[in-house]
Amino acid sequence: PALANRLARLGAGRWLLEKTLGIDRRRPLPALAAETFTAWFARHAPPAEAPRGDVVLFHDTFTTYNSPEIGQAAVGLLEAAGFRVGLVDRKCCGRPLISKGMLAEAREHAAWNVRQLAPLAARGVAIVGLEPSCLLTLRDESVDLLRTEEARAVARQSFLLEEFLLRERARGLVLPFAARGRKALLHGHCHQKALVGNGPTVAALSWAGFEVEEVDSGCCGMAGAFGFEREHYDISVALGNRRLAPAVRAAAADTEIVAPGVSCRQQIDHLAGRRARHPAEVLWTAISR
Repeated sequence: PALANRLARLGAGRWLLEKTLGIDRRRPLPALAAETFTAWFARHAPPAEAPRGDVVLFHDTFTTYNSPEIGQAAVGLLEAAGFRVGLVDRKCCGRPLISKGMLAEAREHAAWNVRQLAPLAARGVAIVGLEPSCLLTLRDESVDLLRTEEARAVARQSFLLEEFLLRERARGLVLPFAARGRKALLHGHCHQKALVGNGPTVAALSWAGFEVEEVDSGCCGMAGAFGFEREHYDISVALGNRRLAPAVRAAAADTEIVAPGVSCRQQIDHLAGRRARHPAEVLWTAISR
C-alpha cells in the first residue's frame, strides 16, 4: 500500500491516470490503508459475552481498504452495545456497476450477497452498514434486480448503523456517551437523504450529546466517480464550493465535521482542508470508557 500511495501522489502517475483513465490530476486519490479492516478483524478478540446476540457488519470496499478505522469504530460500538459482530464473504454491493449501466454484473453481485446474507436474515440477524450507498443498495436496488423473497428478507433486516443503534435504544439499550455540549456539523449523504433522511444520524449524534447543525448544501459534488472524472472535475468543485466548503471552513476548530459518505469526506478534505469523520467514529470516541 505504501508504494501504491506514493505512486498515486507523483505528478507523473497523476498525469498517466488522467491520460489513460480520465481521472483528473487535480483530484487526490484515496490512500490505501496499511492494514485492511478484514485483516484487523481476523485478529480481533471479541468479548466473551454478547447478551444482545449476533449482528452482521456489511463491510464496504472503502471501509475495508481505505478507512478501516471506521469499521473498527463500528465494531467497538456494536460490541459495547452487547452484540457479537460477524462478517460475511461479500462482494461489492453493485452500486458502481449500476451507475455505469452494468446491470447484468450488478445482478450477479446482488445475487451473491443475498445468498450469503439470506440465511442470517431468516434467523432475524440484523445486517448493519456504514457506507450509505452500499447498505441502501441492499435495501433498494438489489430487491429490484433480483425480485426474490430472499432479497426482500435481506432488505428488511438491513440497517444503517445509526438506524440500528436507535432501534436498540428503543428496546432498552443504554450507552455511556459523554459528549454533552459538543458541536457537530453534519453533511448528509444524497443517497441516504433520498431513502432515509438525515434523521437517524442527527438523532444518534444528539443521543451522544452533540448539538447538531446540518449543512444546507445539497450534493457535495462528488457523486461517486463523477468528481474524479476529468470532464466533471470543475463542476464538482463548483458544487462543493457553493455551500459545503464555506460552511466547513467557517466551523470552529472544536466542531466535529461529520459525513457518512466517503465521497463527501473526500470532497471536504480536498476543498476545506478539514477531516470529516464518519458517525461511527464520532459516536465511538464519545463513549465514556
